Amino acid sequence: MPSPPPEPLHILILAAGGSTRMRGADKLTEPVAGQPLLRHLAGQALASGLPVTVALSPAHPRRIAALHGLPVTLRQVPDAAKGMAHSLRAGLAHLPPEAAVLLLLADLPEITAQDLTLMAEAHRAAPGLILRATSQTGTPGHPVIFPAWVRPELMALSGDEGARAVLDRHPARLGLIALPDQHATTDLDTPEAWDAWRSGRE
Repeated sequence: MPSPPPEPLHILILAAGGSTRMRGADKLTEPVAGQPLLRHLAGQALASGLPVTVALSPAHPRRIAALHGLPVTLRQVPDAAKGMAHSLRAGLAHLPPEAAVLLLLADLPEITAQDLTLMAEAHRAAPGLILRATSQTGTPGHPVIFPAWVRPELMALSGDEGARAVLDRHPARLGLIALPDQHATTDLDTPEAWDAWRSGRE
């Protein structure tokens, strides 16, 4: 009897952070390509053809509003202030347990649907590896694909401990995928960083 097909790769966007370095502004609602960053990124994720879940804090209603009408699954994280691990666990808890997860931080304005498709293709070729995106020159960045066998370790994270600890434990099972230019490493956390990024694109 043939084995059942594997669960599809799921994209989990972590969008529950506090934007604490933006001095009152919200980086996830900064305009990118004419729309809030979070909506833009979710659109790129959906264009990859993969199912998309977004972990959000109820403390940021403008982020929820920015996703209105998009066919994404929203998972609220009431304890998001306790750290990134809480957002990660809240999102993972609602995904199929046998599914691999493409973990995508919400503050990456240069990530494209083509980047995510490239990552998904690499996962299909090597489904047992953790796959981490890098810049074109090899600097590690995001997103990261975690196979199902990593899920228990991710669910065991706590506080502000991110997935880096899991990456550090499995160097022999880690593959690097170079994305164009600085797509994997451009994250903008301050008003000055946003201004510099926009100036460089003019």
